[in-house]
Amino acid sequence: METLLTLDDAERLAELAVSPDAWGYFAGGAGDERTLRWNREAFSRYRLRPRVLVDVSSVTTETAVLGTPVSMPVLVAPMAYQALAHEDRELGMAQGAAAAGTIMCLSTVATATPEEVAASAPGAPRWLQIYVFRDREVSDQVIAEALRSGYSALVLTADLPVVGVRDRERRIDFDVPELEVPAMTAARARGGDDEDPLGFLEAGLEWGYVEELRERWNVPVIVKGLVTGEDAALACEHGASAVVVSNHGGRQLDGAIASLDALPEVVEAVAGRAEVYLDGGVRRGSDVVMALALGANAVLVGRPALYGLAINGSKGVDQVLGILREEIENALALLGCRSPAEVTSAHVTRAS
Repeated sequence: METLLTLDDAERLAELAVSPDAWGYFAGGAGDERTLRWNREAFSRYRLRPRVLVDVSSVTTETAVLGTPVSMPVLVAPMAYQALAHEDRELGMAQGAAAAGTIMCLSTVATATPEEVAASAPGAPRWLQIYVFRDREVSDQVIAEALRSGYSALVLTADLPVVGVRDRERRIDFDVPELEVPAMTAARARGGDDEDPLGFLEAGLEWGYVEELRERWNVPVIVKGLVTGEDAALACEHGASAVVVSNHGGRQLDGAIASLDALPEVVEAVAGRAEVYLDGGVRRGSDVVMALALGANAVLVGRPALYGLAINGSKGVDQVLGILREEIENALALLGCRSPAEVTSAHVTRAS
């Protein structure tokens, strides 16, 4: 097997490990995949400003998100249908994230229940991502099970009122295989008959639902999938504890702004009222540090963690996250910072 040195290596190996249909689903974006490309290209539009002659004999990557200590400012993003990547599915992802010392966000559209995932990595921190069903009772059941199982925050995905035009999936006629998706099974049992699993979801959500979540369940609510200052301000006004600057990995509106380019505007609008995370295009430790310098508290990685799962289950996830952690430590030292907390806006500039 090829030596795994970088996250790009993981991507190449993962493509060989999964079926062509699964690869089209995992790796593809919307439309012409411009936003998918821009998420990565955006990091080339900024330059780091390292400081020298700083004592970096002791550097830590540790930080905290919403009060939870993590080994590094990198969390595992929610991703659906992980059984397509590896037989260990979300259980392997949870174990890999736990071994790496960070938080996993479990998707509503998971091939394991919140309780099963919690049992696979006892004591590890985890959050639940929410897609809201038209039948709200289904969503409530998923949330209740997760909170009983120790999940400590709810991540509301806000950018999927409808599914984006995903040409790569249409060209291969991608159809979700016969997978057990507990939330979808529950929806069908209550009378749903949509062939498309995402057809069960609510397209009419508004900002009041953020307040409803916070007040009903009494845990932090994170709004994922915004790229404008206007929406970031609204999220804060409706009680969000954090926001995730994200365009759904380039899978929704093709032509939407790259996540990193949107980050400064969101940070300015939030103005310290909530934590800010970045999702999209992160492939290097220096990318993570750049996001911190632009105001993010942490980043989420989705595809790279999934590629690790596809290669070698939980060990592959841990290995991919370990590569990122080592690169972050190196980037911090070379930037003249002893921890993520020391990274500031003075460490980055926009390319001329």
